Amino acid sequence: MNSDNLQKAFSLAISHIQKGMVLGLGSGSTVNLFIDELAKAKLNFDIDCIVPASEATKAKLLSHNFNVVDLNSVDVDLYIDSCDEFNSLKELIKGGGGALTREKIIASSAKQFICIAGNSKFVDVFGKFPIAVEVISMARGLVARKLLSMGGNPSLRHEYITDNGNIIIDVHGLDLSNVELLEKEINNIPGVVETGIFSSIKPSKIIIIDENENRLLE
Repeated sequence: MNSDNLQKAFSLAISHIQKGMVLGLGSGSTVNLFIDELAKAKLNFDIDCIVPASEATKAKLLSHNFNVVDLNSVDVDLYIDSCDEFNSLKELIKGGGGALTREKIIASSAKQFICIAGNSKFVDVFGKFPIAVEVISMARGLVARKLLSMGGNPSLRHEYITDNGNIIIDVHGLDLSNVELLEKEINNIPGVVETGIFSSIKPSKIIIIDENENRLLE
Protein backbone atom coordinates (compact mmCIF):
# COMPACT_ATOMS: atom_id res chain seq x y z
CA MET A 1 0.00 0.00 0.00
CA ASN A 2 1.40 3.41 -1.02
CA SER A 3 2.43 5.23 2.17
CA ASP A 4 1.71 8.68 0.73
CA ASN A 5 -1.82 7.68 -0.24
CA LEU A 6 -2.29 6.06 3.17
CA GLN A 7 -1.35 9.36 4.82
CA LYS A 8 -3.78 11.21 2.54
CA ALA A 9 -6.55 8.76 3.47
CA PHE A 10 -5.85 9.30 7.16
CA SER A 11 -5.87 13.07 6.66
CA LEU A 12 -9.25 12.84 4.93
CA ALA A 13 -10.64 10.79 7.81
CA ILE A 14 -9.18 13.21 10.35
CA SER A 15 -10.84 16.12 8.53
CA HIS A 16 -14.22 14.69 9.64
CA ILE A 17 -13.24 14.94 13.31
CA GLN A 18 -14.48 18.10 15.02
CA LYS A 19 -13.45 19.52 18.36
CA GLY A 20 -15.22 17.92 21.30
CA MET A 21 -16.32 14.84 19.37
CA VAL A 22 -16.60 11.40 20.93
CA LEU A 23 -14.72 9.10 18.56
CA GLY A 24 -15.06 5.34 18.17
CA LEU A 25 -12.20 3.30 16.71
CA GLY A 26 -12.14 -0.26 15.40
CA SER A 27 -9.16 -2.60 15.45
CA GLY A 28 -6.41 -4.01 13.31
CA SER A 29 -3.26 -2.83 11.55
CA THR A 30 -4.86 0.06 9.64
CA VAL A 31 -6.48 1.40 12.81
CA ASN A 32 -3.18 1.10 14.68
CA LEU A 33 -1.48 3.24 12.02
CA PHE A 34 -4.39 5.69 12.16
CA ILE A 35 -3.96 6.03 15.93
CA ASP A 36 -0.30 6.92 15.39
CA GLU A 37 -1.41 9.60 12.94
CA LEU A 38 -3.94 10.96 15.43
CA ALA A 39 -1.21 11.24 18.01
CA LYS A 40 1.07 13.10 15.57
CA ALA A 41 -1.76 15.52 14.84
CA LYS A 42 -2.14 16.05 18.59
CA LEU A 43 -5.90 15.61 18.24
CA ASN A 44 -5.98 14.16 21.73
CA PHE A 45 -6.35 17.77 22.86
CA ASP A 46 -9.46 18.24 20.70
CA ILE A 47 -11.21 14.86 20.88
CA ASP A 48 -13.37 14.59 23.99
CA CYS A 49 -12.75 10.85 24.36
CA ILE A 50 -12.39 7.64 22.35
CA VAL A 51 -14.31 4.34 22.57
CA PRO A 52 -12.11 1.40 21.46
CA ALA A 53 -13.50 -1.75 19.82
CA SER A 54 -10.85 -4.07 21.24
CA GLU A 55 -8.47 -4.41 24.16
CA ALA A 56 -5.57 -4.10 21.71
CA THR A 57 -6.93 -0.79 20.40
CA LYS A 58 -7.44 0.38 23.97
CA ALA A 59 -3.82 -0.39 24.83
CA LYS A 60 -2.61 1.44 21.72
CA LEU A 61 -4.68 4.52 22.57
CA LEU A 62 -3.50 4.54 26.18
CA SER A 63 0.11 4.36 25.00
CA HIS A 64 -0.54 7.72 23.29
CA ASN A 65 -2.34 9.12 26.37
CA PHE A 66 -5.75 9.38 24.74
CA ASN A 67 -8.82 9.55 26.99
CA VAL A 68 -10.39 6.09 26.65
CA VAL A 69 -13.98 5.54 27.82
CA ASP A 70 -16.66 2.84 27.86
CA LEU A 71 -19.50 3.03 25.34
CA ASN A 72 -22.10 2.94 28.12
CA SER A 73 -21.04 6.38 29.34
CA VAL A 74 -21.07 8.31 26.04
CA ASP A 75 -22.73 8.81 22.65
CA VAL A 76 -20.36 8.24 19.73
CA ASP A 77 -20.24 10.95 17.08
CA LEU A 78 -17.93 9.26 14.58
CA TYR A 79 -16.71 5.66 14.22
CA ILE A 80 -13.65 4.92 12.08
CA ASP A 81 -12.56 1.40 11.12
CA SER A 82 -11.24 -0.73 8.27
CA CYS A 83 -12.46 -3.99 6.69
CA ASP A 84 -11.44 -7.25 5.03
CA GLU A 85 -13.68 -6.75 1.97
CA PHE A 86 -16.22 -4.21 0.69
CA ASN A 87 -18.53 -3.88 -2.31
CA SER A 88 -20.22 -1.07 -4.26
CA LEU A 89 -23.17 -1.11 -1.83
CA LYS A 90 -20.74 -0.30 1.02
CA GLU A 91 -21.43 -3.68 2.60
CA LEU A 92 -18.42 -5.00 4.50
CA ILE A 93 -16.86 -8.28 5.56
CA LYS A 94 -15.01 -7.89 8.87
CA GLY A 95 -13.83 -10.11 11.68
CA GLY A 96 -10.37 -11.18 10.62
CA GLY A 97 -9.07 -9.67 13.84
CA GLY A 98 -11.88 -11.16 15.93
CA ALA A 99 -13.35 -7.89 17.23
CA LEU A 100 -16.46 -8.01 15.04
CA THR A 101 -19.05 -7.84 17.83
CA ARG A 102 -17.64 -4.79 19.58
CA GLU A 103 -16.98 -3.16 16.22
CA LYS A 104 -20.58 -3.65 15.14
CA ILE A 105 -21.92 -2.39 18.48
CA ILE A 106 -19.94 0.83 18.29
CA ALA A 107 -20.69 1.29 14.58
CA SER A 108 -24.42 0.92 15.24
CA SER A 109 -24.29 3.52 18.01
CA ALA A 110 -22.34 6.12 16.03
CA LYS A 111 -23.89 9.08 14.24
CA GLN A 112 -21.46 8.52 11.36
CA PHE A 113 -19.34 5.52 10.30
CA ILE A 114 -16.30 5.92 8.03
CA CYS A 115 -14.34 2.94 6.69
CA ILE A 116 -10.76 3.17 5.39
CA ALA A 117 -9.75 0.40 2.98
CA GLY A 118 -7.25 -0.32 0.24
CA ASN A 119 -8.60 -0.74 -3.28
CA SER A 120 -7.53 -4.40 -3.16
CA LYS A 121 -10.33 -4.96 -0.63
CA PHE A 122 -12.99 -4.10 -3.21
CA VAL A 123 -14.91 -7.06 -4.66
CA ASP A 124 -17.96 -7.54 -6.84
CA VAL A 125 -18.92 -10.68 -4.90
CA PHE A 126 -17.76 -11.57 -1.40
CA GLY A 127 -16.00 -14.85 -0.73
CA LYS A 128 -12.25 -14.32 -0.59
CA PHE A 129 -12.41 -14.10 3.21
CA PRO A 130 -14.38 -16.50 5.39
CA ILE A 131 -17.35 -15.23 7.37
CA ALA A 132 -16.33 -14.88 11.00
CA VAL A 133 -19.01 -15.86 13.52
CA GLU A 134 -18.59 -15.16 17.24
CA VAL A 135 -20.19 -17.99 19.21
CA ILE A 136 -20.83 -18.83 22.86
CA SER A 137 -18.59 -21.82 23.57
CA MET A 138 -21.33 -24.27 24.63
CA ALA A 139 -23.13 -23.72 21.30
CA ARG A 140 -20.10 -24.55 19.13
CA GLY A 141 -21.44 -27.87 17.85
CA LEU A 142 -24.99 -26.62 17.34
CA VAL A 143 -23.86 -23.55 15.40
CA ALA A 144 -21.41 -25.56 13.29
CA ARG A 145 -24.16 -28.02 12.29
CA LYS A 146 -26.51 -25.16 11.38
CA LEU A 147 -23.83 -23.55 9.25
CA LEU A 148 -23.18 -26.88 7.54
CA SER A 149 -26.89 -27.19 6.75
CA MET A 150 -26.69 -23.74 5.14
CA GLY A 151 -23.99 -24.99 2.77
CA GLY A 152 -21.03 -23.62 4.71
CA ASN A 153 -17.74 -25.22 5.68
CA PRO A 154 -17.18 -24.09 9.29
CA SER A 155 -13.89 -24.34 11.17
CA LEU A 156 -12.98 -23.30 14.69
CA ARG A 157 -10.41 -20.51 14.87
CA HIS A 158 -7.58 -22.34 16.60
CA GLU A 159 -6.69 -21.25 20.14
CA TYR A 160 -8.53 -17.95 19.83
CA ILE A 161 -10.82 -16.34 22.40
CA THR A 162 -12.48 -12.98 21.78
CA ASP A 163 -12.33 -10.04 24.18
CA ASN A 164 -15.86 -11.11 25.16
CA GLY A 165 -14.66 -14.58 26.19
CA ASN A 166 -16.21 -16.37 23.20
CA ILE A 167 -14.92 -18.46 20.28
CA ILE A 168 -14.80 -17.67 16.57
CA ILE A 169 -16.05 -20.03 13.84
CA ASP A 170 -14.81 -19.10 10.35
CA VAL A 171 -17.07 -20.21 7.52
CA HIS A 172 -16.17 -20.74 3.87
CA GLY A 173 -18.50 -21.82 1.09
CA LEU A 174 -21.69 -19.95 2.04
CA ASP A 175 -23.89 -18.40 -0.64
CA LEU A 176 -22.93 -14.72 -0.40
CA SER A 177 -25.19 -13.41 -3.16
CA ASN A 178 -27.51 -11.81 -0.56
CA VAL A 179 -25.40 -10.97 2.47
CA GLU A 180 -28.13 -8.89 4.10
CA LEU A 181 -30.36 -11.97 4.34
CA LEU A 182 -27.43 -14.20 5.30
CA GLU A 183 -26.45 -11.88 8.13
CA LYS A 184 -29.95 -12.19 9.61
CA GLU A 185 -30.05 -15.97 9.16
CA ILE A 186 -26.73 -16.52 10.92
CA ASN A 187 -27.60 -14.13 13.74
CA ASN A 188 -30.84 -16.05 14.31
CA ILE A 189 -28.93 -19.25 15.19
CA PRO A 190 -29.08 -19.78 18.98
CA GLY A 191 -25.63 -19.30 20.46
CA VAL A 192 -24.41 -16.89 17.80
CA VAL A 193 -23.31 -13.58 19.27
CA GLU A 194 -22.58 -11.77 16.00
CA THR A 195 -21.35 -12.24 12.45
CA GLY A 196 -18.68 -10.35 10.52
CA ILE A 197 -21.13 -9.37 7.78
CA PHE A 198 -21.77 -5.63 7.98
CA SER A 199 -24.83 -5.18 5.76
CA SER A 200 -27.57 -3.92 8.08
CA ILE A 201 -24.95 -1.62 9.61
CA LYS A 202 -22.60 -0.18 7.03
CA PRO A 203 -20.49 2.95 6.61
CA SER A 204 -21.81 6.20 5.28
CA LYS A 205 -18.45 6.69 3.52
CA ILE A 206 -15.55 4.48 2.46
CA ILE A 207 -12.19 6.12 1.89
CA ILE A 208 -10.58 3.94 -0.77
CA ILE A 209 -6.78 3.96 -0.73
CA ASP A 210 -5.79 3.67 -4.39
CA GLU A 211 -2.28 3.27 -5.80
CA ASN A 212 -2.90 6.25 -8.08
CA GLU A 213 -5.41 8.52 -6.36
CA ASN A 214 -7.62 7.98 -3.32
CA ARG A 215 -11.36 7.80 -3.89
CA LEU A 216 -14.43 8.28 -1.74
CA LEU A 217 -17.39 5.91 -1.91
CA GLU A 218 -20.50 7.51 -0.40
